[in-house]
Amino acid sequence: MVMQSVGLYDTLQLERIPAGIQLDIDVPGLAADASNLAWKAAQLVMDTCGLTGGVHISLAKRIPMAAGLAGGSADAAAVLRGMDQLFNLQLDEGALCALGEKLGSDVPFCILGGTMLASGRGEILRRLPDLPECYVVLAKPPISVSTAWAYQNYDAQGAERHPDNDAMEKEIARGSLKGVSNLLCNVLESVTIKRYEEISHYKQRMMEHGALASMMSGSGPTVFALADSRESAGRIADAMKAGTDAAVFSVKVVSRN
Repeated sequence: MVMQSVGLYDTLQLERIPAGIQLDIDVPGLAADASNLAWKAAQLVMDTCGLTGGVHISLAKRIPMAAGLAGGSADAAAVLRGMDQLFNLQLDEGALCALGEKLGSDVPFCILGGTMLASGRGEILRRLPDLPECYVVLAKPPISVSTAWAYQNYDAQGAERHPDNDAMEKEIARGSLKGVSNLLCNVLESVTIKRYEEISHYKQRMMEHGALASMMSGSGPTVFALADSRESAGRIADAMKAGTDAAVFSVKVVSRN
């Protein structure tokens, strides 16, 4: 699959403490203990590098939870980079990605960012040219979808369409946002939409209000739209805020640089 960074982000602050790991999170309902990916990332670095001393992590959440947007993986990636800087470990990206792979398949991508072709379990990454500059409207309905559930219920024969990554790569290289939009495909929609019809309604509403394309992100339930201008993205976002009970964000794609 092709993975793309967008400008929706959590903020993490790391400080050295005498010993242990402390994690503070500004939203209820998210465990601030050893089950959290940010905590696991800090522990992994401490164990792997034999660090003495500990770290206090403050996490301000903006990325919705259980949204199919890799928020937890992004936090883990940030902690890996932060621990590297805080303890002056001088780990290169290869070493950071090797650690990230132990935490989750999306973490290496979140370390590298930009536009990447992911294969294997998602951990084998190849850099692609930057996606043409555009805006992305994200709409997360008030439901949660388990990634494990989506994959367990996926039937390759049930998907009406499969992605053409070779063609997608060519359109990205051409800098054709229209070509990219025409090729968007997510086979997990065949699973998640059957249970949550609002995802289909979100896609339709986005297209009716000027989206170049609309698709579910990952295993869902977040739906995104591509727009070629700030004004177009604003109209789509306003329509989603007015006509749905989704959490709506309008952001830009983020290039490697």
